[in-house]
Amino acid sequence: MPVPANSAPRPRRVRLGGSVLALVRLENGREISTRLHQLSITGGLLHFPTPLDEGIKVELIFHLGSTAVQGRVQMLFPMWATSGVLQPFRFTDLAEQDRKSLESDLHSLLGTPKAAAARA
Repeated sequence: MPVPANSAPRPRRVRLGGSVLALVRLENGREISTRLHQLSITGGLLHFPTPLDEGIKVELIFHLGSTAVQGRVQMLFPMWATSGVLQPFRFTDLAEQDRKSLESDLHSLLGTPKAAAARA
């Protein structure tokens, strides 16, 4: 399927394979420990035993490299996995400083200098 000419290229993703622990805080205050499987500056993929409702907004907290990220995300449609579900999310409210630090850490994990990645 062709990509529309006016759409921005999809951000590069880092596959973490569950190596990064994360905490999801629901609006009712309940907290769920999970693992990040994939991450980009626009969102990622979390592993859960059972899916969260599609479309809900939660707080996501995790630590990656030199960055401690705490931001609001929207949960997207889950995909069943062999054990539980992998559920994508997108950042809806991420502080600019957190976004810049996260972008820098992701480029480090990808092995690409930030300037070269911006041209890609």
